Amino acid sequence: MRRPTSLASENSPSVMEREPESVTALLRRLMNELVTLFREEMALATAEISATLTRIAAGVGSLAIGGALLYAGVLALIAGAVLGLALVLAPWLAAVIVGAALVVIGGALLYAGKKAFDPERLKPHRTAESLREDKDVLMRKAS
Repeated sequence: MRRPTSLASENSPSVMEREPESVTALLRRLMNELVTLFREEMALATAEISATLTRIAAGVGSLAIGGALLYAGVLALIAGAVLGLALVLAPWLAAVIVGAALVVIGGALLYAGKKAFDPERLKPHRTAESLREDKDVLMRKAS
């Protein structure tokens, strides 16, 4: 009884029993496998780019919402805080203190949104690694 290998099923001949394929058939099979490999790599790249675009959209949303809230906060807090502090401090000093606090908060929100655009986070790492592995396999088989 013949035991199947990982490359042959029970109904197909084993590697040793298979008749030799012609060069044309081997080249055709190679081209088919290369086309399949290319399609799979393109699907992986598409999936990674889609995930990257989702992260970018979230970063843009964070920047927009952070900016709008910062602006509304600046308007309301400047008015209220300056008026409140002006009761105890000189009005110009009250405006400086409130303005500095708002600049710090706004800067923190903008920094958090900007991190979504870090070039290192936008690279398709899995696709690059997969292509490196494919190249290594092809180089090993070619030699």
